[in-house]
Amino acid sequence: MIRRTPNTTGMGPLNLEWINYCFVKNGQKHRTDKYYCMYERNPTLVVRRGFPICFYLKFDREFDMANDSVSFMFKLAETGDANFGNNTMAAVPLKDNPSNGNGHWSAYVMSTDDVDPNVVSVRITPPNNCIVGQWIFDIDTRSGQEAAMFSAKGNPIYILFNPWCPTDEVYLKDDALRDEYVLSEEGLMWRGSHNRQKEVMWKYGQFQKNMLESSFLLLLKIRRLALIHCSDPIKVSRSLSAAVNAPDELGVVQGNWTEDFSGGTAPINWLGSVDILNQYIKTKKPVKYGQCWVYAGVLTTVCRAIGIPCRPVTAYCAAHDTQNSLTIDYLVDDDGKIIEELQTDSIWNYHVWNEVWMARPDLNILDRSWQVIDATPQELSEGQFKCGPASVTAVKNGDIRAPYDTAFVYSEVNADKVYWRYYGISQPMKLLRKDTEAIGKLICTKAVGKWEQENITDNYKYPEKSTEERITMHKALKQNNSIFSRYYLNEDFNEIKFDFELVDDIIVGENFRVAVRITNKGHKDYTVKVILRVDTVDYTGKNGSLVTKVEQQKVVLHDPGSNVEFVQTALTYFDYGNDVKSQNVFNISCLASVVDTDYEYFGQDDFRVRKPDIEFEMHDKPAMSREVRATVKFRNPLPLSLKDGKFFIAGSSLPKTLEIKVGKVSAKKTTSVSFKFTPQFTGKQVISAKFTSKQLQDVDGYLQFMV
Repeated sequence: MIRRTPNTTGMGPLNLEWINYCFVKNGQKHRTDKYYCMYERNPTLVVRRGFPICFYLKFDREFDMANDSVSFMFKLAETGDANFGNNTMAAVPLKDNPSNGNGHWSAYVMSTDDVDPNVVSVRITPPNNCIVGQWIFDIDTRSGQEAAMFSAKGNPIYILFNPWCPTDEVYLKDDALRDEYVLSEEGLMWRGSHNRQKEVMWKYGQFQKNMLESSFLLLLKIRRLALIHCSDPIKVSRSLSAAVNAPDELGVVQGNWTEDFSGGTAPINWLGSVDILNQYIKTKKPVKYGQCWVYAGVLTTVCRAIGIPCRPVTAYCAAHDTQNSLTIDYLVDDDGKIIEELQTDSIWNYHVWNEVWMARPDLNILDRSWQVIDATPQELSEGQFKCGPASVTAVKNGDIRAPYDTAFVYSEVNADKVYWRYYGISQPMKLLRKDTEAIGKLICTKAVGKWEQENITDNYKYPEKSTEERITMHKALKQNNSIFSRYYLNEDFNEIKFDFELVDDIIVGENFRVAVRITNKGHKDYTVKVILRVDTVDYTGKNGSLVTKVEQQKVVLHDPGSNVEFVQTALTYFDYGNDVKSQNVFNISCLASVVDTDYEYFGQDDFRVRKPDIEFEMHDKPAMSREVRATVKFRNPLPLSLKDGKFFIAGSSLPKTLEIKVGKVSAKKTTSVSFKFTPQFTGKQVISAKFTSKQLQDVDGYLQFMV
């Protein structure tokens, strides 16, 4: 709506009759045409900083550049005390030629209409370092000593970061990268264990209804980031890493790492960010419940919504080093069990964080590169649960003092794993062994333009045991003030080698075997006592219940061809089914001692039985605005019936997540449900589904299709 001061003086100042916001043209130019607010009944313009914005202005008479003066007065809608000094207000005079726009606002006359000379085409360019947020503006006109003012405050404009602008700090120079990390509404994350990974589809939905508005709500109301800092992607991304978690100022997602999810939704049942953010906006309370990949999914949505290139990253065997010692220390009792009550560190089977793309002028790094941010509330940073941005380059080079939280991220992927034999409170501990390859086994993300995994481990660390890797570790140790971190810098030697043998690709419900292979690499025979344990474990590394334990003694010969022995155990579903946790991960551990020596060994590994996949079938060829019928199904792999079964189905063509109940599913039988959806856009689309029941959860699948 335009409010105007009427002109009754004839050839006085120009009177504005209407503004055309050119939603289609601006949406295409700024790659913002998919935002819901751009095409709803009363649309709101969404543009990117550093790019010209097209407007058509209709005046009550022909515009005369020589005698008429037109200025635009922009100010941030979120502030009541906007001023020029902090860049929350800008006066932009209309000129007859363009300027580069870098660092300041500009406006110029593009042309006048051939049919109606009273219509003027103008281009207004926000600076490449403009504060992101919702802007409003007035238009002042002047002719001689007479002036008029017109308010367009009823039609605010969202201005976002601009990965297409070469002078923006978040600039990405490749279209494929921008398509993947800014425009893609669906993606993949990985869970599970390093030796049995689980692919998870996530719907980001950054263009859907309320997503842009909720993203700025988090930034400005929940985190209360000072408006002057909202032009800086470093400060914005750091603030958002705190806004997504609940411990600080009622953020979006409440964490829960137990098996009791009453009063909320189990983390494994979420299909995407849209339902979470909509629930948060509706209730104004933290949404129950989330774990690391849920935080990463929501943070990806929020960053992409405001224009920061972002991707979720999974690190397998990720360390949580609470003491910044660059070691993860395990104390083992005489039963081969980790003494958790004496342990503050942990190794997560996997951890999912985010990377954002930007320059780091605070580190004198002007070239854009990936930075780690993490919304999972693990450790306090500057008194709040937030993490990053930490330069991935700094992590690789061991520059752990570089801001922000680089030491913590470095330890997550580079710490050494150390096993100590614990004999009692008053007894000295024995160093059993150290493992320099156990942490950060694989770091991965979705490949650009492909629905497959990209290994990015080399971005974070040099090859294990390489000269560069050890130099980097020593560099980090020298920057660390912990005496304990310098305690064990020498290499040790083992004459007996232990390796786990785990059968691959076991579906839950099937039997499986675990074994430890003992190899004699010495020059004499050895008698070895072995305790082999199988425990359930959650993905943060916390042990649950004992499934089975085997104690055996073996004589291992030193002769080639006869120098290998095995200790093994076999399990059926009825052995492990009642104990297994929702994500189906076991910890296999081995405590061994060599008779007549003082040598002891301890090792452990993770093992996951996988879930079946949900299958999709399309009954119609997908076409825009046409209803499509589809079916999802899966086979119950368990030797018992599933109760209270239900499917959850989500996709960009579904306005909300579908919940379809199926009730009981008999043992080894297939269940299916049908549904309908109507595509709203052409191009590649994805639909995903989950199945959950009392006996079996975390069953999922997805389907890509063209419209």
